[in-house]
Amino acid sequence: MSLLTVISFLGTAILLTLMPGPDNLFVLAQSIVKGKQAGIATAFGLCTGLLVHITAAAVGISALVYQSSVAFALVKYAGAAYLLYLAYKSFRASGSDFSLSGHDSLSYKALYKRGIIMNVLNPKVSLFFLALFPQFIDHTAGSITMQMIVYGFIFLIQALILFTLISVFAGKIGEFLRKSPSVSRKMNIIQGSIFTLIGVKIAFSQK
Repeated sequence: MSLLTVISFLGTAILLTLMPGPDNLFVLAQSIVKGKQAGIATAFGLCTGLLVHITAAAVGISALVYQSSVAFALVKYAGAAYLLYLAYKSFRASGSDFSLSGHDSLSYKALYKRGIIMNVLNPKVSLFFLALFPQFIDHTAGSITMQMIVYGFIFLIQALILFTLISVFAGKIGEFLRKSPSVSRKMNIIQGSIFTLIGVKIAFSQK
């Protein structure tokens, strides 16, 4: 693993992380509706979930899932169903004003768990790693498994940093939107719509 290869991988990882996708949209939704701390808690959950995918890609489990249409479909539809369930809960709560105090301040652990579940139930992440990592593997540099794990942690760290920055930025937008009572009452609808969009996207995605 040369320094140039690692830098090239990091640049690719940053570009791919910034592209609109389920994870950054999920962080964006939580940050706008619940504030930057909620977004950061969600980001930590998503990145914890990445550990599962990194391990799966490194030991080849992702390839097995990819080869089994039934296994891939089960994981994919479970993830989509979970997001649509979150959307349903958001729409049900749309009649009430949204506050960042009280109950919401105690929900960071739940948001962390939500991030883990959402990420683990997205099989496209493991398949993405399985397609990306080999492009940067040096077969003369030792253990391929260890190289994939190293690249996985590089991806995880940069993703956590970028998700945190997204949380801070989106949190500021949320603070501005909540100054309007009419917009504040619709925050849960916004969140539910984003969850629905992500869920549908996952459900209809192909290998």
